[in-house]
Amino acid sequence: MKSGATPRDLFDRGRRAEVLARLGRLTARTPARWGRMSAPQMVAHLSDQMRHCLGEVPVAAYPGPLRWALVRKASIYWLPWPRGRIRGPSEAFVTAPGDWQADLDGLIELVERFGRRRRDQAWPDHALFGPMSGRDWGYFCYKHFDHHLRQFGQ
Repeated sequence: MKSGATPRDLFDRGRRAEVLARLGRLTARTPARWGRMSAPQMVAHLSDQMRHCLGEVPVAAYPGPLRWALVRKASIYWLPWPRGRIRGPSEAFVTAPGDWQADLDGLIELVERFGRRRRDQAWPDHALFGPMSGRDWGYFCYKHFDHHLRQFGQ
């Protein structure tokens, strides 16, 4: 990252504000540019993922190369995610969409709660990536939100 550049990290107040503004431009009828999810399904999916990283839901550990330190780091920090070809753990797809505004407000609250935590505190393992630091979660969450917001033109 260049000196003075804003980190692509959900802990950064400016990046969080950017993500929340982009979420605020969505509607329940915003069409996807790729993939199978609707906007309400995407909001439910991101909420499930945030509950995962906040340690609010138990997740099973999935074995595989994503748990290897170098592959995990490359996936989180360096490599672009392919459109429509990656699948998260089943625990990231449990919540069915409900009332659009209530679901969106719930997601916003989860993002704000994430931002109030500290990078240096204990964080749960990711189901696919394994052990994750607060820094890893901050970058992963921003990249995940950015991926799906781009999916819906934001």
